[in-house]
Amino acid sequence: MSGFMLVYSVNLPQIDDLMRYRPNTTTDLYDAHGRIFGSFALERRVLVNYNDLSPLLREAVISIEDKNFESHWGVNFFRVIGAAYHDLTSKNRAQGASTLTMQLARNLFLSSERTFGRKLQEVLLSIQIEHTFTKQQIFALYANQIYLGRGVYGFEAGSEYYFSKQAKDLTLPEAALLAGLPKGPTEYSPVLNPDRAFRRRNMVINSMLEDGVITAAQANVARSAPLGLHIEAPPNSVAPWFVEEVRRELERKFGSDQVHQAGLKVYTTLDLDLQETANRVVLDGLAGYERRHGWRGHLLNVIAGGVGMEGFKHPDWVVPPQTGAYIHALVTGVLPYQVTARVGDDQLVLTPDDWTWTGFRTADGFLKQGDIIYVQLREEEGNLLRGTLEEDSGVQGSLMAMDNATGDVLAMVGGRDFNMSQFNRATQAERQTGSSFKPYVYTAAIEEGATPEERILDAPTSFGGYTPHNYEGNYLGNITLLKAFADSRNIPALKLAERVGMHKVIDVAHQFGITANIPAYLPVALGSVEVSLEQQMAAYAAFPNDGIRIAPRLIRRVTTAEGAPLMEDTPEVTEATSAKVARTMMVLLREVTRSGTAKDAAVLSHPIGGKTGTTSDFTDAWFLGFSPSTTCGVWVGYDNRESLGDKETGAKAALPLWVDFMRAAIAGKDNETFPGETAPRPVHLAQAAVKVPTQSIH
Repeated sequence: MSGFMLVYSVNLPQIDDLMRYRPNTTTDLYDAHGRIFGSFALERRVLVNYNDLSPLLREAVISIEDKNFESHWGVNFFRVIGAAYHDLTSKNRAQGASTLTMQLARNLFLSSERTFGRKLQEVLLSIQIEHTFTKQQIFALYANQIYLGRGVYGFEAGSEYYFSKQAKDLTLPEAALLAGLPKGPTEYSPVLNPDRAFRRRNMVINSMLEDGVITAAQANVARSAPLGLHIEAPPNSVAPWFVEEVRRELERKFGSDQVHQAGLKVYTTLDLDLQETANRVVLDGLAGYERRHGWRGHLLNVIAGGVGMEGFKHPDWVVPPQTGAYIHALVTGVLPYQVTARVGDDQLVLTPDDWTWTGFRTADGFLKQGDIIYVQLREEEGNLLRGTLEEDSGVQGSLMAMDNATGDVLAMVGGRDFNMSQFNRATQAERQTGSSFKPYVYTAAIEEGATPEERILDAPTSFGGYTPHNYEGNYLGNITLLKAFADSRNIPALKLAERVGMHKVIDVAHQFGITANIPAYLPVALGSVEVSLEQQMAAYAAFPNDGIRIAPRLIRRVTTAEGAPLMEDTPEVTEATSAKVARTMMVLLREVTRSGTAKDAAVLSHPIGGKTGTTSDFTDAWFLGFSPSTTCGVWVGYDNRESLGDKETGAKAALPLWVDFMRAAIAGKDNETFPGETAPRPVHLAQAAVKVPTQSIH
C-alpha cells in the first residue's frame, strides 16, 4: 500500500494550488446606476461564501450526496472500494459513491477517466484537502465549482438561472431541485427533462426526511409543489448591441481570456431605464410604419421551405416570451375566426380583433399553416399566450442617445431584432444623411459672418449643369436663413455652400467628428454623403455644448473582481466651433422644432432643437435632436436601401420615435436651459425675438 501511495502521489497537484485557486467567473456589466444588465463568461459562475447559501440547500446537498460529510475525513473507504470495483468492471454509469471532498478533488485537479490510479489520486487529494481546509470551506469550494447544466456552474449561478433569485433565498422544493442536479445535469435538467427532474427532486426531499432535517409535513408540501421554474432571461438581452460594442472594446484592451474568465466588473454608461424605453419606442415606431402601409403579406412558410413543423425553432425563441414583446410565431392552425400559433413551447391564439388593421375579416383569407407571423404579445389567458398581429417587412431602425456633458452613451438600439441580425445600424451602418447634413453647411456660413436674420432668395436656379429643386416643389422667394433652415429648403442651402465653398463645409463636418471621405461636390450639401448614426449624434451634441464636441464613451471604469482599478476612461474633448457660432446655430436648430419640419416635437414643451433628414426616394429617414442634457439620434430605413414609401420623411418616420424617447429622457428636468438662457422661454416670445414670419409653408 505504501508503494502504491508513493507511485500515485508523485504527480499530485500541490494543495497550495487550491489555496490560491480562483475559478473562472463571470464578468458583469453595470449600468450608470449600478444595476447588472449583462455579462461575459465561458463558465457562468458567481462566487459566494458558505453563509450565502440557504441552510436548506446545504442540508439537501449533504443528504443526497454525502450523509457523513460532517464526520468523515474525506473518504469513505467501504464506498470507495465498491465504487472503484463497479467502475472498472461495469460498462454502466459510474457509481456515485464519492464524498463531496472527493468530487471537489476530481473536478478541480483530475480527469474523468475511470482507472484505479485516478481513484487513488482522488483519495489522496481528498485527505490532503480535509487536512488543510475546514468543512465550511470545503463545502463552499464544492458549491462554487459544481456543474448544474445549461452552462451554469455553482449553486448561486444555478439559483439565479433556474429561479431568478439568490441561493440564500431558496425554498425547500427549489433547494432540493438544485441539490439533485450534480448527479446528472442533463439527465435531470428541469428544462430538458422536467419529469425526471421532478422525481429526482422528490428523492432529495425523501432523503432529507430520512435524515431528520425536515418534518413529514414539510416533505409532503414540498413533494406536491410544482417545479416553479422562473428561468432568467438570457444575459445581454436588454441591450445586446451596446453589450457587443463593450465586448469589442474590452477585448482590444484586455484580451479575450481576461474578459471572459477573470470576473471583471465593468461600469458602463448605459441607463437601463432609458435603454428599455429605447427598445420599446423603436419597435413601436416600426410597427406604426408597417401599419401605415397596410398588410403586405409575403410571409415565409416552413412547410413550403421543406422544414418540419415540429423541429422548427425561430431565433426569437431564445428569449422567454414577455408581455409587450414583439416576437415571431409559427402558425399551427387557421380557422376563419381563430389562429393558433406556437412560440417555442407556448401556444398563442389570435382572434379577429387582433388582425382588424389588415383589412381581412377572416384569417383563412391571408394566413395558412406553416406561416411565420410577427406578433406583439399581451397578457396570458390561462395557459395560452394572446397577441396582436403585426408585420415584419424587414424595415429597420436604430437609436442612440448620449449625455451632452460627459459623452456617456445612455441607450443604443442597433436594429429591429438582435437575434435575427447582430449588425449594429447605430455604429456600423453608414447611410446618406439627407438634410441632416445641412447644419454643417449653415455652421460654415455663420463662421463666415452669416446671421439668422440675413435674407436669401429661394428661387429656381442652376449651378453649372446642376439644377436642383426644393422637396416641396415650390419656392418662397426672399426669406431669412432662419426660415430657410427651419423649413429645410434646398436652394438656400446650396447657395450658402457655393458661397463659402465646399472645402470649407467639409472642414466643418470633419471638425464635428465626421470621418467620412467627403467629395467636394455641391450636391453633398444636401446630404449625399454617408455617415453613421453614432457620428451624427456626437456631432449634434456639440451645438448645445457651446461648440465643444465630446466623443461618445461606453465604459466609465473597469476593476478586477476584488475591486482593484484596471481602467478609467476619460472622454475625448475637442472644439468643433466657437461658442458664438454654436449659439447662433442653436437659434436655427430650435426653430426647426418650433415652426419647421419637426414642429411636432413642440408637444414636449421643453427646450429642444434638432434637424430632420430625408434622402432621395425616401430610402433614409433621420431625426437628430437634443435637450440641454441629452442628444438622441434616430434612423429608419431598409438594409437593401429600398424606398420607405412616398412621403416617409424624417419628420414622419423617425421624429415620432425621437419624441417618445426624449419624453423619458427629459422627465424630471423641467428647469434645464441651454447655454446663454436663464429660463425656458414661451414659444411665441422666442419667435418674436428672432422675427419669425407669422405665415409659414411646411
